[in-house]
Amino acid sequence: MSVALQQPPVNLPSAPALQPQPALQPAPDLHPVPVVSTLPAIPGDASNRRRWRGPVRWLLFVLLIAGGAALYFWKHTGGTVLPAGIVSSNGRLEATEIDIATKLAGRISEVLVQEGDFVERGQIVARMDTNVLQAQFREAQADANRAKMALATANAVVDQRRNELTLAQSILRRSKQLVDGHFISVEKLDSDQAQFNVASATLTAAVSQVSIAKAALQAAGAAIERIQADIDDSVLRAPTAGRAQYRLAQPGEVLPAGGKVIGMLDLADVYMTLFLPEDSAGRLAIGSEARLVFDAAPQYVVPARITFVATEAQFTPKTVETATERQKLVFRIKAQLDPDLLRKHWTQVKAGVPGTGYVRVNPASVWPQTLAIRLPAP
Repeated sequence: MSVALQQPPVNLPSAPALQPQPALQPAPDLHPVPVVSTLPAIPGDASNRRRWRGPVRWLLFVLLIAGGAALYFWKHTGGTVLPAGIVSSNGRLEATEIDIATKLAGRISEVLVQEGDFVERGQIVARMDTNVLQAQFREAQADANRAKMALATANAVVDQRRNELTLAQSILRRSKQLVDGHFISVEKLDSDQAQFNVASATLTAAVSQVSIAKAALQAAGAAIERIQADIDDSVLRAPTAGRAQYRLAQPGEVLPAGGKVIGMLDLADVYMTLFLPEDSAGRLAIGSEARLVFDAAPQYVVPARITFVATEAQFTPKTVETATERQKLVFRIKAQLDPDLLRKHWTQVKAGVPGTGYVRVNPASVWPQTLAIRLPAP
């Protein structure tokens, strides 16, 4: 049998409770140094950036101008390097404008064409009201008939006066014979002589009346022709083949003399106006060959001839793209298209189309293959 030995509990002394310690305070610095929040700038760094900023901007500007010039050259030359003796200039296709206007003041009766219609030479495009002219024409015809009757009357009077003169001459001749035989008095001879003189003067006056009647008849005939011409001019016709560009008046409107009714383009007189500097224009001769390439159809190359070179220089007009080009003195030239060629393709001819003209200032120069003539099918 075991006996458990129990030991009395031992009471150990408790640990003392921890007390909060006061925060450590840094020791006062006898020689304080100010704290700087940012690093000091490197001397000369900002000035270097400012010094390089200007040249870089100018370099970018020059590169932009060069790129624009290269794009302009590529656009207007198709990337083709022109041989010596061939120069180029941009322009627009132009056609001679013709205004079909009234000769006399009046009311428009009808307009027979619309804008964009093609017309042939002599085709009627409009008519004016001719009621007043028709009345004047009938009046002139009546005057002419009156003048014819007056002429006939004057001729009859001349015949009468001529017979009277013949009678007076016979009486005078017999009176002279009788006076020689002392059968009548001298007073009778003087009376017969006076009758003869009166008959002669009367015949002369009658002949003058015939001349007056003839002049009146001619005047009446001229009035008829004038009025007929006014009636004919009241029918407005196209002076040449072309295209009606504008319809400037409508039926029923009253226009003054010279009032415009139709504005049309003469498609037989189509050209491109170009501007060349003095060194190129001075070598250019009338009749020189040219080639035209239009922006709307760059696949075609159209032949042309130089028909005009200005005698005085001028500043390049504003239609030229760059201000630098506009500051130059240039000569205006005209590259004319062949009318027969225009006739074959005149439905495709449109004024105002921009393009580039190439001019051969040296007859010995050879056109490059890119400027060989290429025309659309008729």
